[in-house]
Amino acid sequence: MSLLCLLLFMHVSKPSFRFVLNDYPSGRDSILEPLSFPELGAGSPSTPIVVQHPSDELLVCLFCSESVPLLQKDTLLRHLLLEHKLVIADIKLIASLPRYLVYWKGRFLEQPVTDFCSVIKTNSTGPVEKQEDYFLLCDVLPEDRILRERLQQKRLEEVLEQQQKERDDCYFHRLCLFCSEECTGNRACLLNHMAREHSFSIGLPDNIVYCNEFLDTLQYKLDNLQCLYCEKIFRDKSTLKDHMRKKAHRRINANNHEYDRFYVINYLELGKTWEEVQSEDDRELVDVEDDDWSDWHAHPVSAVCLFCDRQSETMDQIYTHMKDSHGFDLHNLKMELNLNFYQQVKLVNFIRRQIHQSHCYGCQKKFDSRADMMDHIISEGHVMKLPEMSTWDQPQYYFPTYENDALLCTLSDSNDDEDNEACCNEDIPVIAEDISDLRVLKQNSVLNQLLKNRGRFRKDDA
Repeated sequence: MSLLCLLLFMHVSKPSFRFVLNDYPSGRDSILEPLSFPELGAGSPSTPIVVQHPSDELLVCLFCSESVPLLQKDTLLRHLLLEHKLVIADIKLIASLPRYLVYWKGRFLEQPVTDFCSVIKTNSTGPVEKQEDYFLLCDVLPEDRILRERLQQKRLEEVLEQQQKERDDCYFHRLCLFCSEECTGNRACLLNHMAREHSFSIGLPDNIVYCNEFLDTLQYKLDNLQCLYCEKIFRDKSTLKDHMRKKAHRRINANNHEYDRFYVINYLELGKTWEEVQSEDDRELVDVEDDDWSDWHAHPVSAVCLFCDRQSETMDQIYTHMKDSHGFDLHNLKMELNLNFYQQVKLVNFIRRQIHQSHCYGCQKKFDSRADMMDHIISEGHVMKLPEMSTWDQPQYYFPTYENDALLCTLSDSNDDEDNEACCNEDIPVIAEDISDLRVLKQNSVLNQLLKNRGRFRKDDA
C-alpha cells in the first residue's frame, strides 16, 4: 500500500474533525483538512457553544517570519499550504503544535525540506510548467515520530502534575451547577454532590483534570440554555430544566470531543482514545489461541451517496440508490474504464470534491449552489460523463475529501485475482507492521516508557 493510501485509510478510520475552506489566489477552493459526514442517524442539533480560552502561545511558520496565535491555527495551516506547499499530517494528534513547529523550523534551517518530507507532484501527467510539488511532513519519518512521542510524554507529565495539584487542593470553592449549594474544600465535594443530589455525573474526581475549566464550560452552556446531553437550546431556564429532568439528559454528550481534554485517560497514548486503550487492555485478557468469533458483531458501516445525503448501512443499498435515483453506476464505470483500486479511490474523491464545490465534474462548469449544479448534471446528461482521465487521475485525489467516507472501504480491483499485479505495476511500496506479539507492542507504548523513565527524569531534574 502506498504512503498516500495508508494516510487515506488512517483518515477513514479516525473520529470526525472540523474542516476548513479557503480560496486560492486563483479563485479555486482548497480543502485543508478532510470534510466529515454527519453521523448516521444524527439529527440536526444546534451549533454547540464553545468557551474560548485565549493562549499566549504563537505558531511560527517553518519557512518565513509569519506567526499567528494558537487559536488561529487554521490561518497558519492555510499559509503553509498556499505559500510553501507544505502539509502536516495528523495535526490533531500533535501534543504541542507550537513546540512541534519550532523544532522543525530549526531543522529546515539546517537541511532542505526534501530531506524530511515526502514529495507529491500534482498534474503529473500534464505539461511540466503546470506541475507543482507539495511536501508532506508526517510520522512515517522516524525523526518526526520520535518528536511527536516526546511531546506526548511531556504533555502527559504536565497533565499528571496538574491532576495531582487538583487532588491535593483544599481551597476549592464553587456553587453547584443546578442549585444554590456551596461546596468548599475539594472538587470531590461538588462532583459527589451533583451525582448524589441531581443524578448528574461527569466521572470520578480522580479521572478528571482541568476541573475548573470543565465546570466553566458546562456552566457556560447552561447559562446559554443549552442541554448538556442533546445540546439543543431552549427558550428559558425552566423549560431547559424540565427537558433535562423528563428526558433523563442529566449527563454530558459522550460524542462531543470538546470534553476529551478533561479526562486523564485521553492523554495516555499517542493518537489513541480511551476506547482504544481500553480495548487493548481487554485484548490481553483473551486467550490468543481462542479463535471462536461467533459472538463478535461488527458495527454497521454507514455509506453516503455521492450526490445527496442518503445514508445506508450496506454497500449494496447505496450502490443501488445511486444507480436508481441518480443514474450513476460506479460498477459499470469501473469495468468500462478498467479502473484499479487506486484509480477508483481518486475518482470517488474527485467527484466528492467537485460536488462539494458546486462544480459539474463532467464539464467543470461552476455553479452558485449545489442544487443548480445537480439540475445541470441531470438535464445535460452529465451523470455518467467523466472528464479526461488526466484531470482526476492525480496524486492529490489519494487524499480523502471526506475523512469518514465508508464508500472508499468497499472499492476493489476489477479483477480481484490481479491485486498484487496492479500494485506492482504502480510501483507502490508496502509498509508493513509486525503485530504478531501484541504484548510486546504494548510494553513499548509511550505510556509504559514514560512510567519506566519517570523516576530517572526526576533524579536528573534534581
